Amino acid sequence: MSRRRWTGSLLLALLLALVAPPAASASPPAAPPPPAAAADRAADGGERRTGTASVPLEDVTASTVQVASGLRRPTALVAPDDGTGRLFITEKLGRVRVYHPDTGLAADPLLDIGAVVDASDNERGLLGIALPPDFADSQELYLAYTALPDGAVTLARYRLDGGELDVLLSQEHAEYSNHNGGQLAFGPDGHLYWSIGDGGGSGDPFRSGQRLDTLLGKILRIDVGRSCGDLPYCVPEDNPFVGVEGAREEIWLYGLRNPWRFSFDSADGSLWIGDVGQGRWEEINHLAPGQGGANLGWSCYEGLEVFEQEHCLPDAEYTEPVFTYPLGTDGNCAVIGGHVYRGKEFADLVGGTYIATDYCSSTVWALREDGDGGYLHARIGKTATQVTAIGTTPEGEFYAVNDLPGGLHRVVFEEAEEPVPTCRVDYETTTWGTGLTAEITITNTGTEPVTGWTLSFALPDGQDIISGWNGTFAEADTVEVFNASYNETIPPGGSVTVGFVARHTGDTSPPEEFTLNGDACAIGG
Repeated sequence: MSRRRWTGSLLLALLLALVAPPAASASPPAAPPPPAAAADRAADGGERRTGTASVPLEDVTASTVQVASGLRRPTALVAPDDGTGRLFITEKLGRVRVYHPDTGLAADPLLDIGAVVDASDNERGLLGIALPPDFADSQELYLAYTALPDGAVTLARYRLDGGELDVLLSQEHAEYSNHNGGQLAFGPDGHLYWSIGDGGGSGDPFRSGQRLDTLLGKILRIDVGRSCGDLPYCVPEDNPFVGVEGAREEIWLYGLRNPWRFSFDSADGSLWIGDVGQGRWEEINHLAPGQGGANLGWSCYEGLEVFEQEHCLPDAEYTEPVFTYPLGTDGNCAVIGGHVYRGKEFADLVGGTYIATDYCSSTVWALREDGDGGYLHARIGKTATQVTAIGTTPEGEFYAVNDLPGGLHRVVFEEAEEPVPTCRVDYETTTWGTGLTAEITITNTGTEPVTGWTLSFALPDGQDIISGWNGTFAEADTVEVFNASYNETIPPGGSVTVGFVARHTGDTSPPEEFTLNGDACAIGG
């Protein structure tokens, strides 16, 4: 997908931090400065990638195959690189379960820290797990959870050979229960990265995203292999805010809302982040290795749009997402960040392709660098419902867990057959001055009746609908036309016609594509 330009000009329980540090409290600029280019973030992107598939994204279909059931609200999964073939799966209430392809889901948990986990609300609980590179020898794992009694987001180390849980770092998070983040991953540098949401509520009320005096709304980077002074970990000397007055030195990236899932590309070390949106846009960010200190925009920006001008910092440089998709259309509600596929089984189809999904719509999004600093993207299928995380085996194959009813699934890919449209749209316009009238005839070219339909399309910039007929029109980033009671069913070979009056600013061209109930329609006769 080519880089898109930005269009515009939570909680810290210690109320001492309600007033932002000097940089954050300065008057907001008249308009935010331009964001850093995606090409700068992934410099020489196409050249440093290996194993990129040659099959076009639109010719790939993704799906999931259930391999286990009986999980209770699973939240994350990871595979130890110890030759055992196991998967470790976290459950919200505080257990870690074990799955093996030959023996299935073990009845007894690997560990249970439920006695210290606050799982009282929907987004609280045991949220993340990571295994260090030396796991086979150390038998240590790292857990991210919200802790009793007040929901503090907490990082701890657990030793399987001794059953000890050592808290390493905690961030108060008492006022709101949402936006806890929770992803843990060891980077190619051997350091541990941890995502924390902005503290919850709505609209970043404490402006956590743009502040450096709080860990909320950040991705952290720490060295858990050593301790420094009173800390049970060390802050790497090359962290971007080491020595910056008033800043938490653990911060690696800031300007995040709820980065529920992120991952490193095993081939080049670049970082992919799925950041859950507020009310309009879900976003995916991609940063080159070592690009610490980047400001990803929230809550000055949501996606590519200014969210709250007063939250924008003077002279700040904002790093734009490489991909956004709208909330409220096609059932989207929360991006679930995934991984770049580096396995062998489907390398010819999706090698070098980033795969993500959405918790509510289950749409599988595929992103691939185009070699010119941009990104190709496509919807390539559906996962099981309510996927909360995608994980990889040491060999690079994908598994996913879903919240309810609680299953484990393999993620598989195949080359798609050429779809045969089952609808056709004929679009005719009459224009005058700054107005136009459009008539849209929808024909069912399939063999089954369509009962209950929604026609979706995007109008060119400058066109705005004034009124419509023969359907209910809803216009946001896309136009959706819902059937009326008298034209709810379109029989095979039958047609219905809807229409609208719109104003325009000069561009009277038709929409480029139409979908009926999510399926692409042919255009014209």
